[in-house]
Amino acid sequence: MSTTMTGGCQCGRIRYSAEVEPETAYLCHCRMCRRATGGVSIAFINAPRDKVRWEPEPDWYQSSPIAHRPFCSNCGTPLGFAFLDGENIDITVGSFDDPAPFRPNQNYATESMLTAWTDVRHLPGMTSVENPSVTDRWKAAGLEPPE
Repeated sequence: MSTTMTGGCQCGRIRYSAEVEPETAYLCHCRMCRRATGGVSIAFINAPRDKVRWEPEPDWYQSSPIAHRPFCSNCGTPLGFAFLDGENIDITVGSFDDPAPFRPNQNYATESMLTAWTDVRHLPGMTSVENPSVTDRWKAAGLEPPE
């Protein structure tokens, strides 16, 4: 079921709304996406280009002869991926205001998957507020740590 959701870049300069189906998100493990985002994989949701509204239009980087990627040149946030001749666009799940409804339904480019990073539930964890190195800096800036 499609729903309209909003998102944007870290600094707030680029905002968007997109009609998406949250249960159809996926993880891309290809080397190009890893390099473009700096992550071990990237979560995307695919949407028809005509169902995405940008305000203002993002900056675009032509990452290959067949595709380009929207991003904010002010803060550097990667916002997606699109084939030059495609009717759809992949939007980064993490750039949505509330990514909680998204559910991955597949992995893509599994030949490039870094398997050590696919299941990390067994590792010890820490919340942001449990890290004094982070919380002390935010408090010194007169702010509470972000989520």
